[in-house]
Amino acid sequence: MPQEYISIRGARVHNLKNIDVNIPKNKLVVITGLSGSGKSSLAFDTIYAEGQRRYMESLSSYARQFLELQDKPDVDEMLGLSPTIAIDQKSSSHNPRSTVGTVTEIYDFLRVLFARAGRPHCPKCGAIVQEQTLEQMSKIVEGSLGKDVLLLFAPVVQKQKGEHKHVLQAALNAGFTRVRYDGLVIDTDEAINMRKDKKKDHDLDVLIFAFQGGQSYSKDHITQMMKKALEYGNGFVTIVNDETGDERSFSQSFMCVNCGLNLPKPEPRLFSFNSPYGACTECTGLGEKLVLEPELVIPNGRLTLEEGAIRPWSKIAGNQTSYLRMLDLIGKKHKIPLDVPVEKISKAKMDVILYGTGSELYSFDGQEIVFPGVLAQLEQKYRETDSDYVRSELEGYMRRMLCPGCSGKRLQPAVLAITIAEKSIADIVNMPVEDVKSFFEGILGKGGKAVKGKKEEKQNLISGLSGDELLVTERVGKEVCARLAQLTEVGLGYLTLDRSAMTLSGGEAQRVRLASQLGSGLSGVIYILDEPSIGLHPRDNDRLIQTIRRLQEFGNSVIVVEHDEAMIQAADYVFDVGPGAGEYGGEIVAEGTAAQIKKNKHSLTGLYLSGDRVIPLPKKYRKGNGKSIDIVGATAFNLQNVNVSIPLGKLVCITGVSGSGKSTLILDILGKSLSKHFYRAKEYPGAHKSIKGIEHIDKVVAVDQSPIGRTPRSNPATYTGVFTAIRDLYTEVPEAKMRNFDAGKFSFNVKGGGRCETCAGDGVRRIEMQFLPDVYVECTECRGTRYNQEVLEVHYKQKNISDI
Repeated sequence: MPQEYISIRGARVHNLKNIDVNIPKNKLVVITGLSGSGKSSLAFDTIYAEGQRRYMESLSSYARQFLELQDKPDVDEMLGLSPTIAIDQKSSSHNPRSTVGTVTEIYDFLRVLFARAGRPHCPKCGAIVQEQTLEQMSKIVEGSLGKDVLLLFAPVVQKQKGEHKHVLQAALNAGFTRVRYDGLVIDTDEAINMRKDKKKDHDLDVLIFAFQGGQSYSKDHITQMMKKALEYGNGFVTIVNDETGDERSFSQSFMCVNCGLNLPKPEPRLFSFNSPYGACTECTGLGEKLVLEPELVIPNGRLTLEEGAIRPWSKIAGNQTSYLRMLDLIGKKHKIPLDVPVEKISKAKMDVILYGTGSELYSFDGQEIVFPGVLAQLEQKYRETDSDYVRSELEGYMRRMLCPGCSGKRLQPAVLAITIAEKSIADIVNMPVEDVKSFFEGILGKGGKAVKGKKEEKQNLISGLSGDELLVTERVGKEVCARLAQLTEVGLGYLTLDRSAMTLSGGEAQRVRLASQLGSGLSGVIYILDEPSIGLHPRDNDRLIQTIRRLQEFGNSVIVVEHDEAMIQAADYVFDVGPGAGEYGGEIVAEGTAAQIKKNKHSLTGLYLSGDRVIPLPKKYRKGNGKSIDIVGATAFNLQNVNVSIPLGKLVCITGVSGSGKSTLILDILGKSLSKHFYRAKEYPGAHKSIKGIEHIDKVVAVDQSPIGRTPRSNPATYTGVFTAIRDLYTEVPEAKMRNFDAGKFSFNVKGGGRCETCAGDGVRRIEMQFLPDVYVECTECRGTRYNQEVLEVHYKQKNISDI
């Protein structure tokens, strides 16, 4: 008989106090309580960790070596556990190539769709490009015959270095006595014996046949010659008018008949910006490039060029003398003073320094050289250096901008010229999810069936697709529509599919993963969600609850760590963890339905749910200082030329539905503008006309959802800077002064200082267990204190630094 509960006995993870819990299965369960009371310790560090660990241990030892194995949680017994999936608030990816489309796999379906149903166009002239058949090519040649001689060539070498003697000899052996070598038509044996530059690119075409002017040829003969040329030219032929020199190329693959431009055959990998086949060659598929910023290269206009105004030149290792001598040479030639502050030199003269003097030659160190400019020299150094230090240093003088080659679309021009219903794959991923859904419903209809035109059965009047293309579109498009609908259901219809996953908030990233799980159709799974309603407008909250309920109705157990009242009210069962936070929490204060929790006088959550306790609105509001900061003409992303006046000296709230532009207005425009003004930040603010009132403030601090710890050694004391003051305090202790201890002696990060070198200041030692999880044991040398005995002997008020 299947167990109806997840039974937990003796859970002691973190601050949990040996608790026993029975969690109903196949229900929507909410775990609530004060921050720090132990909710996540129960849901994630106990249930999820044990579920994952048991599943991974069921795999072979070979498979386990590739997985990050979980530690066994501190719990006596757990029964009724299923495989667990956690959907937390962490950002889904730190990879700049990861987008909403790739995370949800919608982009994979779009790649297949465009490869099978897309219509290639020439990126130069816009003409539709199709594979040409032998019959089509023969007909064109037949129509081109006239009074002039028409030469039929088979291209065998295109822009390749070498002498190509073996290719020429093979042509001669095959009976072809004439070739066109680098545009010159000569005898094949002459081409074999002629002197060639092996280091240069060469073109070689073999003459298959010469159609004489004024003569008539049968269709069969023309077709036979064309077939012979195609076979020898690997599907490519060229016809040349011997009198005018006009030529035209043909291909059995995709090639524009107007421009002669060969295009790649559409296939899924061509539409991937992670593949060299389709990615923009200039930005390698990132959609943006790092470019040197003159304001960062010369940050201090009060310095002269002699004093090192060009900051990278003064910092990066290199021959400083040669740089100054070059500047001196350029300065004398163009009358640019090197001993005058940069801010007093005219823009035209500084442009000479920054951007160079074109092809003008200078005699320098016995050589004739050109001066490309400071920016071009630094960019070349960035491209060619093997030093991580130099590369990192130069990146400090750069900013990110849209790739000029692809305008941020990540793909090559030939790929962007392949369309469905006159839209490229870049056009579609740049549309909001709701609009993409409407676009495909226009092609497929809401029932998922391809829409047919009334006048012609095989022609879709809405999309312009043929009948065969519609059959492909119908199957793949149905999957795309289903996933788009899931994103809309979780309140993310405003996102675009090309939105970088790195820019998603924690709540958005969580809901993207939730939508992906809806599409998986799994059942019998335990889903654990971490505050999915965070950052969500009440308008979208009901829709989110319905989505989570759908996940549960698939036959899954859904456990939600949540504070939201609507989510608690909608739950089948609620656990209230408390009564306090940290060491004062870790107990189950109340459990039951929301109605039962309301009646429990020991539950703080119940008191607020029942209305016995409320958060009173303030009776008085701050008057502020009468000043304001004004954003004028904000047009970034979806903002419609917005003007906002924000009063200073008050607590100001910016609210609105998800995707309305709150973060764009405050973080992307105001925050980045102020950071650039006060701290010379490299990030550029979103589009706007101006910011007024900056003179009324002297500092800006942006607090977002980014994690604060950058290394495993980070802790609240090191992050806030308190630990620096503690270390300085211990250096003033008489015992520390007597031993000449400095602040570095009290750091557990400094090698050779006062840390325990046995565990490198970690306090624990890792023991690798091969195919089992690594075991961490307390360091036997320092007993987990992280410091050596010499440092631990220094006391302040009877406590050493480890006690603190």
